Amino acid sequence: MRLIEKMDQLGDGKATANQESRQPWSLIYDLDKVLQQTTSVWPELRNARLFITGGTGFIGCWLLESLRHADQHFDLGVQATILTRNPGSFQRKAPHLFDYPGFHFITGDVCNFITPPGGFTHLIHAATDASAYLNGTDPRRMFDTVLQGTRRALDFAVEKAVDRVLFLSSGAVYGQQPWEMERVAEDWTGAPSCTDARAAYAEGKRAAEILCAIYKKQFGTKVVIARIFALLGPYLSLDIHFAAGNFIRDALQGKPVIVNGNGLPCRSYFYAADLTVWLWHMLVRAEPGKPYNVGSDESVSIRDLAARISEVLGNGKYQVIGNQDEGWNPGRYVPDTTLVGRDLGLYKTVSLEEAILRTALWHGWKGK
Repeated sequence: MRLIEKMDQLGDGKATANQESRQPWSLIYDLDKVLQQTTSVWPELRNARLFITGGTGFIGCWLLESLRHADQHFDLGVQATILTRNPGSFQRKAPHLFDYPGFHFITGDVCNFITPPGGFTHLIHAATDASAYLNGTDPRRMFDTVLQGTRRALDFAVEKAVDRVLFLSSGAVYGQQPWEMERVAEDWTGAPSCTDARAAYAEGKRAAEILCAIYKKQFGTKVVIARIFALLGPYLSLDIHFAAGNFIRDALQGKPVIVNGNGLPCRSYFYAADLTVWLWHMLVRAEPGKPYNVGSDESVSIRDLAARISEVLGNGKYQVIGNQDEGWNPGRYVPDTTLVGRDLGLYKTVSLEEAILRTALWHGWKGK
């Protein structure tokens, strides 16, 4: 069965946008699946007051979409205050989220925002600028944003006596994963190079994690750490430094998929609906002070990814341009997710092929 036909069946033929939310049916299907896999979470968040940094980015949009969806279904009475540098831009991007009565957007910078009034029960600190351009051109700003932003968020948590904090860290904290290590686990003590300015983002996340440990010890702040790896899904931009997004863009335009480099580095790609399920469970159930890898454990080379995307979405053509990879990590970037499965019973449910398809549907793909 062709994948597009499979998705039509999964969506019961609802191949039109949901009129109330103006979202593609594929996203509504995803949100229903998220709801089914988080039924035990939402009673813990009834009447919760959340403060979210980074709520207008890729991951933030998924958190807001799923929170809105759950609130509509279960009448949770939840309220979320979302910090953003540009509310007007987000209003244009996602008016159904911006205008939702339970969401309140405030303007500010994560490094020095003014504390909003009222009490808060939960904090999700997702604000970060994972921009390869910024990391390459202004690494000081990159490092400061990650570290100072985390400290400001943790100070907020102490000031407001927040019950639980979820910090979105990164698999970049491990640095260069040895090629012979197929999957990197949370107890591996590797690290980025502290003498390479390109490691500003990774070192910033490492320093932010030690801040989380300090605040847990010194102030009793209950912080859970999610080390996030590469992602796919709706809201993913196709025009920034993410290879998978660039490949999908090429395929949707009917062009050969272009691999800049030798295509040998290995990554894994986690679908955003699975990510969202894991993050909500971690917020309410994970052990404070414990880091968890969040991602897919299916390793795929960049060359193979290009081949699969071109086959699923495009004309089956791809080109490898170059004989070396100039990126920050020319080796493996694949997590071991045994710990989150053992502790929280969380597992990947969406295959790479389906993740590619659903991301393309979001961006207007109509099928072959």
